[in-house]
Amino acid sequence: MAAARQYNVHEAKTHFSKILEAVATGEEVIISKSGEPVAKVIPLPHKVRRTARGSLTEPVVLHEDFDDLSDDAGFAAAFGLDDSADAHGFGGSDA
Repeated sequence: MAAARQYNVHEAKTHFSKILEAVATGEEVIISKSGEPVAKVIPLPHKVRRTARGSLTEPVVLHEDFDDLSDDAGFAAAFGLDDSADAHGFGGSDA
């Protein structure tokens, strides 16, 4: 990778549009004040927009039992869905 171009503050203000064009093509630019680098202008990562229907690379598969928690004893106990909830203090009578 080539060395980043360097501009002082006055040059950066004067050539701001040119700097943005360079950054948009992937270059990095250093801005200096009194000869000392103080800022680096870098391109933003491109975001992938997937708003169109069918934009996933593979189909999403939901199995018939995707929401079946009957075999998860911890969940059942936490929400009072079985008798073991009383043993763990998660349920019980109102007495």
